[in-house]
Amino acid sequence: MDPSLLPSLLWFVRIAQIKSFTKVAKEYGITRAALSQNLKSLEQKLDTTLIFRTTRDMSLTEEGQLLLDAISPAFGSIDRAVRNLGQAHDEPSGLLRVNTPKVVANYLIEPHINEFLTRYPKLKIELVMDDGLANIIAEGCDAGIRLGESLAEHVVAIPITPMLEMSVVGTPEYFKQYGIPQSPADLVNHNCLGFRNATSHALYSWEFTSPEPNGGDLEFQPNGRLITNDDEGMIRAGLKGIGLIQHINFAVQKHIENGNFVRVLDQWCPHFTGFYLYVPSRENMPAKTRAFIDFLKEKREQL
Repeated sequence: MDPSLLPSLLWFVRIAQIKSFTKVAKEYGITRAALSQNLKSLEQKLDTTLIFRTTRDMSLTEEGQLLLDAISPAFGSIDRAVRNLGQAHDEPSGLLRVNTPKVVANYLIEPHINEFLTRYPKLKIELVMDDGLANIIAEGCDAGIRLGESLAEHVVAIPITPMLEMSVVGTPEYFKQYGIPQSPADLVNHNCLGFRNATSHALYSWEFTSPEPNGGDLEFQPNGRLITNDDEGMIRAGLKGIGLIQHINFAVQKHIENGNFVRVLDQWCPHFTGFYLYVPSRENMPAKTRAFIDFLKEKREQL
């Protein structure tokens, strides 16, 4: 089909439905002469008369009625689709795809997912687990979540957690057997479990900052006998007393509070910028994305 016919076909449908050149011209802010010329051009391209018209009246030809009956449903579907897009900016609906690290999904999203879906019954959510820095546009996602320090400057980023800190923890039984490290240098004498990024395959280094003035930053490469790309598996291994782990504070806080973990080297673990939800642009942001941002900001106050 010749795409250039589409505008003229749409004008034909509106004229046939309203049965008045004058009313259609007034509704859309064009001249009656331009509308008449558009229809005449369509009839010439189709080599058939679609509408009989006089100075006082108009009626569809047989061919015009056949064409109207055939294309009206299609244009009706297009009109509904366009209106639904507009409504999507007013009411959260449809599928929301979020690219997120597993730890964020486990601790910041999944505990509240039922509340979110209950609040927005027309919305579905898909969590795309990815510990790397994803291109959310290429991945077909509406939003991504990453640490603030890893985000590019051009993205629009909204904080969804307060400042965070890393925690080095082990079980009370482990420390009774192997002692408590007083500085990162003592970690060479401990079984420090490693975490490997499932996307980049890099082994995370443990990062510390000296509590001494001008002490500087340092990294420790864990050399333990267990490496995993599952942070929950790493926590379970730590709870079994296999070795020490380093993890974000909110992931191990409940185990510290109930006494299953003991935190060490806390003075070496300063606060750092937390997680941000990021989107390509604020312009024409769908209601589903705005709703998710507002929901996470609400939960941020509870961390």
